Amino acid sequence: MIRCILKPGKEKPVLGRHPWIFSGAIDQIDEGYSAGSLVRILSSRGDFLGIGSLNPESQIAVRVLSFQEEPIDGDFFKRRIQEAYDLRVSLGVLSAQTNACRIVHAEGDFLPGVVADLYGPCLVVQFLTAGAERWKREIAAALESVIRPAQIYESGESEFRVKEGLRKVSGVLHGPSDPPEEIEILENGLRFYVSPVTGQKTGFFLDQRDNRTLVRKTSGGRKVLNAFSYTGAFSVYAAAGGAVRVTSVDTSASALLGAERHMKANAPGTPHEAVKRDVFDFLRQDGQTYGLVILDPPAFCKHKSQLDAACRGYKDINLAALKRIQPGGFLFTASCSSYLSGDLFQKVVFSAAKDASKSVRLIARTGHAPDHPVSLGHPEGEYLKGLFCQVL
Repeated sequence: MIRCILKPGKEKPVLGRHPWIFSGAIDQIDEGYSAGSLVRILSSRGDFLGIGSLNPESQIAVRVLSFQEEPIDGDFFKRRIQEAYDLRVSLGVLSAQTNACRIVHAEGDFLPGVVADLYGPCLVVQFLTAGAERWKREIAAALESVIRPAQIYESGESEFRVKEGLRKVSGVLHGPSDPPEEIEILENGLRFYVSPVTGQKTGFFLDQRDNRTLVRKTSGGRKVLNAFSYTGAFSVYAAAGGAVRVTSVDTSASALLGAERHMKANAPGTPHEAVKRDVFDFLRQDGQTYGLVILDPPAFCKHKSQLDAACRGYKDINLAALKRIQPGGFLFTASCSSYLSGDLFQKVVFSAAKDASKSVRLIARTGHAPDHPVSLGHPEGEYLKGLFCQVL
């Protein structure tokens, strides 16, 4: 196997089970490699550290697959996928009321670059790194063997593939040859329609499941605003929890059509308004107040250099939202920017509360649902931060 030798002192993160090795930490690599090649990772003293996949085109040059000496083959991937699936079974995520969840969560399941989301009979998979792409056939076969889905569809339009030097590619890997244009799923007894081909991520934001449940529990008798609503999953949960009126705001007309459809399917008796508008403008100009406001914007910070600007953006949007919340009402605010820590996000929101002259108390700090586990050796995997607050 090709050797990848690290510079002196650069082995410390790997010894701490961090799965990423940056190009600047590498002293030398044996000749004969290509994107996705397996490498044996060694310290400057020649000590074995792990086995990983190499991508010379990426700043993250090596992604560790195993920290022990073992063959990397189809059986390896089957074991990892079986362990991931067994965890979801132990957590009780799938049930008669919920048939959609994340089955494989990349580094959180010790399979860098591999994401697999189950939507009823269909498994939607992403191969986001050169190593995952190299082992695509074996990984797909392992998923078929363990999960037994009727269809496996690769969603390969992510910009992460472009950063890895991979071309965008999508298609059916197993089962019926026609791509799944729409799949009806159940989540906590509520119906949603997922479009893996055209939807964001793999078609649905599964990571927010528990946060939606929190909204459901606290929306009774309240007028609810769902900002950055996408297809209205939070809106549906609010209505299911007894909201007296729900407003969904997004800039995408097609997403709002999805929100209206989901509301009609689950809560036809709840008044619902879908507003196509910039959320910042809506909050600043809308004269109404609400008993619960949900802020779930796209990532404001996709690069470390954008952190300061992102903090200003998060402060502005939360400041505007706080001014629209009735005394005793609630704010659920989220950030999916991995470069923004939970502590910094909380400081930003409380700075907004100070400027809004509002007394705010924190009820809960939240994150992604447990089918999105995070390796303690890879804190970057904890990308979703949520704050559930009461405004007094």
